[in-house]
Amino acid sequence: MSSFKQQALDYHQFPKPGKLSVESSKPCATQHELSLAYSPGVAEPVRAIGADPELAYRYTNKGNLVAVITDGTAILGLGNLGPLAAKPVMEGKGVLFKRFAGIDVFDIEINAPSVQAFIDTVVNIAPTFGGINLEDIAAPHCFEIEKALSERLDIPVFHDDQHGTAVIICAGLINALHVQGKKLADARIVCLGAGAAGSASLRLLLAMGADKSRLLVVDKVGVLHTGMTDLPPHHAFFAAETDARTLADAMQGADAFIGVSAANLVTPAMIRSMADKPVVFALANPDPEITPDAAHAARDDLIMATGRSDYPNQVNNILGFPFIFRGALDARAKRITQKMLIAAVHALMDLAREPVPADVLAIYNLTKLEFGRDYILPKPFDARLMERIPPAVMKAAKE
Repeated sequence: MSSFKQQALDYHQFPKPGKLSVESSKPCATQHELSLAYSPGVAEPVRAIGADPELAYRYTNKGNLVAVITDGTAILGLGNLGPLAAKPVMEGKGVLFKRFAGIDVFDIEINAPSVQAFIDTVVNIAPTFGGINLEDIAAPHCFEIEKALSERLDIPVFHDDQHGTAVIICAGLINALHVQGKKLADARIVCLGAGAAGSASLRLLLAMGADKSRLLVVDKVGVLHTGMTDLPPHHAFFAAETDARTLADAMQGADAFIGVSAANLVTPAMIRSMADKPVVFALANPDPEITPDAAHAARDDLIMATGRSDYPNQVNNILGFPFIFRGALDARAKRITQKMLIAAVHALMDLAREPVPADVLAIYNLTKLEFGRDYILPKPFDARLMERIPPAVMKAAKE
């Protein structure tokens, strides 16, 4: 077993198993405090909430509590390993919510026999929470689940694999195109992978000004085109009038590539066939569609991003979901709307273009970092993310 693998296992096992715990937010060291925390004192907030359910936000942790929920059907890049195997990921998500946005989390892994059973389970436990974060649920069921829950619940429901990814991809891609002297509206964009992340990212790019006639989407069946008659709805939306049939065809003359698929599907020849000054987002995890080394060897005028922390320009959802939820919870929003997502995109874009403070440079052991080919998105430990994104999301929620 490699050293890192053992470190990861030890991290999760010691000093006690797991990454989350429940701690009291009130003192309970005396008999009087015990009588306030539980019977008879607890009866007073019970009566108050019974008379006015909104008071749950005053007397309980509901307003700062998010459920991170999965069925384990699409765990990271590992596939369908079931709900229990997904628990370390859900606990990890909880750590990030708490560390970066001060949000408390219960992780919930559901073994449901059907999509409807999953939906009903979440609806039935929803009164506990101020928001629902769906995680690692395979397409196309994830679309149905999110839609149904958003319609049935009066708290924010957010599928991070769709919308969190979309926010970060949009911010990074628009900034990268800007560095390359290009505009989103004029860019020819190829997306490899039409699942949750790819579909949501393209829809958000369209909302921000991308030209649908200049998009090509490639999935396992090849380029999605109008000659295909049996595409599911989330694929049919992206079917293009084109003669391109393969990824190699689609890449010719493209300004930008978004990969949310699998490792090693893009060749150096495809990179060379792209337009001048291309943008390449190879985001498959843990191994990208093409490595930065191979892409840069193919040509020296590109901007490259991956999902990995050991290369420049990491596209990481941690830049989005804690802060989007912070803004949504503080605004008491009932939905996370497209307008709120776009506000988060602009906040990320703008922050990346500002000078980087010395304390952030020190965290990453850097002496210099400025907006350009190797810095198109803020760093995760930049404390300004908390200062910028939640207020922008709150403002959009209230408009």
